[in-house]
Amino acid sequence: MAPLRLRFHPLTPDRWQDFETLFGERGACGGCWCMWPRLRRSDFDKQKGAGNKRAMKKIVQAGPPPGLLAYADRQPVAWCALAPRDTYRVLSNSRILRAVDDQPVWSVVCFFVAKPFRRRGITAQLLQAAARYAAQHGARLVEGYPVDPKAGARSPDVFVWTGLASAFRAAGFDEVARRSNTRPIMRREV
Repeated sequence: MAPLRLRFHPLTPDRWQDFETLFGERGACGGCWCMWPRLRRSDFDKQKGAGNKRAMKKIVQAGPPPGLLAYADRQPVAWCALAPRDTYRVLSNSRILRAVDDQPVWSVVCFFVAKPFRRRGITAQLLQAAARYAAQHGARLVEGYPVDPKAGARSPDVFVWTGLASAFRAAGFDEVARRSNTRPIMRREV
């Protein structure tokens, strides 16, 4: 299957409807609306669904854009959350994903690819676009926290929302730390 020709745009208020279309009624997965990395778990659980959707819409309206949308033709087909690391509360509270050093980094924390477009290399393309976008906004390092399944193992799509290590490697990221067998921290200079 030929690689898709994609266009990438930051999620701005004028693209909110495309984000809603991509995420659908369930907010991508279980009412998340890509708020899980931004909240304490108890707050996330309280506002799951409509509350998370409202919270993300406020973030989009206030700016800066919280990530990138990927389009095939005019159809939104994928999403990637991207921002300076300190935007994401879940990272600062994780012993596995704690900061590697004191260098300022931008973090890619979440992906959502519409089901008909999965397994077509979109995540690696999104990572390339995220690196360019972060560099344009002053970043020098971009970091991600993918899943690296054990050799030969396959992970269900729902469990790889942070991306796969293979996609990060394909996009020029290198492993800089690993505090768990299946969760490397990967980084790229931009």
